[in-house]
Amino acid sequence: MEQFYLSLLLLFVSFISLSLFFLFYKHRIPFTAPNLPPGTIGYPMIGETLEFLSTGWKGHPEKFIFDRMVKYSSKIFKTSLLGEPIVVFCGASCNKFLFCNENKYVISWWPDNVNKVFPTSLQTSSKEESKKMRKLLPQFLKPEALQRYVSVMDDIAHKHFGSFWENNTQVTVYPLCKRYTFLLACRLFMSIEDETHVAKFADPFYLLGSGIISLPIDLPGTPFNKAIKASKFIRKELLKIIRVRKVDLAEGKATPTQDILSHMLLTCNEDGQYMNELDIADKILGLLIGGHDTASVTCTFIVKYLAELPHIYDRVYQEQMEIAKTKSGGELLNWDDINKMKYSWNVACEVMRLAPPLQGAFREAINDFIFNGFSIPKGWKLYWSANSTHKSEEYFPEPEKFDPTRFEGKGPIPYTFVPFGGGPRMCPGKEYARLEILVFMHNLVKRFKWKRLIPDEKIIINPLPTPAQNLPIQLFPHNA
Repeated sequence: MEQFYLSLLLLFVSFISLSLFFLFYKHRIPFTAPNLPPGTIGYPMIGETLEFLSTGWKGHPEKFIFDRMVKYSSKIFKTSLLGEPIVVFCGASCNKFLFCNENKYVISWWPDNVNKVFPTSLQTSSKEESKKMRKLLPQFLKPEALQRYVSVMDDIAHKHFGSFWENNTQVTVYPLCKRYTFLLACRLFMSIEDETHVAKFADPFYLLGSGIISLPIDLPGTPFNKAIKASKFIRKELLKIIRVRKVDLAEGKATPTQDILSHMLLTCNEDGQYMNELDIADKILGLLIGGHDTASVTCTFIVKYLAELPHIYDRVYQEQMEIAKTKSGGELLNWDDINKMKYSWNVACEVMRLAPPLQGAFREAINDFIFNGFSIPKGWKLYWSANSTHKSEEYFPEPEKFDPTRFEGKGPIPYTFVPFGGGPRMCPGKEYARLEILVFMHNLVKRFKWKRLIPDEKIIINPLPTPAQNLPIQLFPHNA
């Protein structure tokens, strides 16, 4: 206990020191303006950052949001997070405003620690980066393009479950889900199939994922420091892969359309300029994060909820076995099979409602504007929270109840279910995530039933929701 309090004190002192740096050496946007939303900026320099983060560490990130909505009787309130004045937007109408006014009133914003992990993001505006990525990705991430990935995903899933799940009585779920989704991303984005090659930077990649959105304290041993070191290591590995691919393309050993890496190397902008190697490495790094981190969380929580809710498991099992029975020996899943998994996808959506992998995101006001009668000054940061709608009785009656039927028919009210964001910045990999999650569910339930080994295992959010002990389970093979 003494070590915990000492660590907390050191963290506090370090954060104060960093905040003083920002206070005296960085241009500060004043926290005062006429007709601001209700709220408080909290403690000097620290603001309400620690409370914001601690509610996630305790497993209840929505508490920070809902406590203030009740306190101020408002779906919009001001606070101070990460040394910045922040206006928190809550509810469907707020989501709609932010998603529909991208590049008009707001643009994407991330804390400075993200820029340290992705240094090329400092070279251009987020608006330009978004346009660049959305030009590069459609060829590979649209539903019609993804159809050819289904069998590849199923083949990788077969090998993954055969190697790491079958012939085991117990497994720890979260690391295995990360391994599965990371291998998929490496295979489909960069054509890397060798697991030993993938494993070389898998562990540093996990350090990067856990530290990229953390307190920006660059001291030895902190998550942020580990993330910076991990990003440098991964970037070096990616640069090696990029340089080999350049040679392979020149010699005809690789094709221009085989994956996203080839596409990036061969695509030029309006001025005829190609992306440099470091820029490509950063973009591949970002895609790897987006392509595996959030999906691995969802797969983990699917295992959790199916263990807790046998009647839900039974319906998923029935749906998946109807598909499995149509397959001859060794035949892989196809696009039509995926489209038959309607109930399974409703289950996955309900999992993402209760445990959204994307807790929310930041924006920056690029103009002064008024919303709901409150003034939002140019330069202020804004934050929208998935939990402000996902766990609200206004939009989802009995919000803590697991109920996949919420997604039948027309589904939830627009702008209330936002696990992938919305508007022009909606996650372009939404359909990719759907495929890898459904392929995982199919291969899981047709092999096993299971039970949790820690029934009351705590859930923490840092920054993604994860079981504190990584969800150990006992497996019961169907063919046993």
